[in-house]
Amino acid sequence: MKSAGVSFVSGVFWIVLPLWLGVGSLVQADEEPVYTIQPGDVLAISVWKEPDLQQDNVVVRPDGGISFPLVGDIQAGSKTVSQLSDMISQRLQKYIPDPVVTVSIRKMTGNRIYVLGRVHHSGEFMANRPLSVMQALAMAGGLTPYADAKAIKVLRGAGTHQWSLPFNYREVEQGQNLEQNIVLQPGDVVLVP
Repeated sequence: MKSAGVSFVSGVFWIVLPLWLGVGSLVQADEEPVYTIQPGDVLAISVWKEPDLQQDNVVVRPDGGISFPLVGDIQAGSKTVSQLSDMISQRLQKYIPDPVVTVSIRKMTGNRIYVLGRVHHSGEFMANRPLSVMQALAMAGGLTPYADAKAIKVLRGAGTHQWSLPFNYREVEQGQNLEQNIVLQPGDVVLVP
């Protein structure tokens, strides 16, 4: 298993992340992660100079889809706001010349992570910003005295596939093997035995 590393290419620092983390393999070091729309999020969608094409409370369904007039069903889940805006614009071009579509996120209720097991406050937590495993454990009040800090797992799923990522709290606490302190994705479950 290849670990994370930093490389210098064309005058820019890059962080190379292993594919098992479930994220892209190459991320520019100074880039912020981009939020992707999740099921349960509430969107506002409007088309400039088209008052009939303005909706303020579009809820993303559990399957990631939304419905919008003239567009029909469209997949919004796992898309950025700009990607969804472009997709809606493309579909509207049949009816409106050069449509200007604005998509904004009104509520980010779909971005949740779960911490279960031997922590002080297990449950579901809103992740309104990128959260690492250590930050999620802090939100859950930390480990109880009987927690197995060396055998924590992060459960991650994509469709029907699920996998388990190991996390050793003691190593990260001592500043070792920090690549295991990954940024959690919506729906991740941190299990503390």
